[in-house]
Amino acid sequence: MPPSPSTRHFPRSAARGVKPHLPAFALYGEEGVPAAELLHIEPIQSRSRRYDWEIEAHVHQGLHQVIWLHRGPVQAMLDETRVTAMGPAIIVIPPGVAHAFRFSPASDGHVLTVNAAMLAEGDAPEVGAALQALFATPRTLAPDAASPDVGRLQHLFEALQAESDAADSAASPVPRWLARSVIWRLARLNEHEVMTAAQRGGTGRRSLFTRWVVLMEAHYLEHWPVSRYAERLGLTPERLNRMVRAETGLNAQALLHARLVREACRRLVHVAAPVSRLGYELGFEDPAYFCRFFKRHTGFGPRDYRARAALSAAGDAVPLAAD
Repeated sequence: MPPSPSTRHFPRSAARGVKPHLPAFALYGEEGVPAAELLHIEPIQSRSRRYDWEIEAHVHQGLHQVIWLHRGPVQAMLDETRVTAMGPAIIVIPPGVAHAFRFSPASDGHVLTVNAAMLAEGDAPEVGAALQALFATPRTLAPDAASPDVGRLQHLFEALQAESDAADSAASPVPRWLARSVIWRLARLNEHEVMTAAQRGGTGRRSLFTRWVVLMEAHYLEHWPVSRYAERLGLTPERLNRMVRAETGLNAQALLHARLVREACRRLVHVAAPVSRLGYELGFEDPAYFCRFFKRHTGFGPRDYRARAALSAAGDAVPLAAD
């Protein structure tokens, strides 16, 4: 089953039902900021206090965002995933991912929003590789509070904030250098967490599984057959299925279907387009087949799921899982 669309215990935006479109901001609440040159950092409290500690659901098109929570709590929505964390923690948000936050007056840290091309351009191939690895999927990193990485990251974010606030920041290359350092450091932290997990489950397999996830995210809307993914990874379909089942308990086709269903749920909840159009956008040429596919995996037709999600968000007691 996909994650429940219920958002009764999340920011107020979710209680207003399905919107014609999900707001797309360069910075939350500020439309029209030129994304192509954007490198922006601000303390968590500066904007969240203005909005009563709740940042409602929105997306950034073409922008990458990192939440550095040094201390305090956060509740986050990343597409249909709900996350609760205590600092120190990092939330990584790729472009186009719907996200919302609930902080508290005790939450302390920084929000970094950047156009990736601005950091990767020029003689910085290692930054491009770090960006690609770090932002392959939305993720939460939780370094040990006693780790030296926490102090390094805090110093980098504080220095980047100070340089960005300086009077000559527009002409200075220092904010870009520091932002590159932040991304590189976060990519190393993410790599360390992946390697730690790999030591528990097999280094080669975990690395290959990560490649599969990145490939799936890039092409699942194109409805590639499993054989094509396997070919791109240098595997047979049978070996790919064994690897995916070892990591998730599902075969590759089931995981692809689950990803499609999760995206369908997200769009049905957040985007008020006709179901037929959403089906086309999800790669289904026949709207009727999309409806049958969705019902087979969730127990509800798309329209019924959307209606139940809207009622649930409004506070009515509506079951959101199939009987």
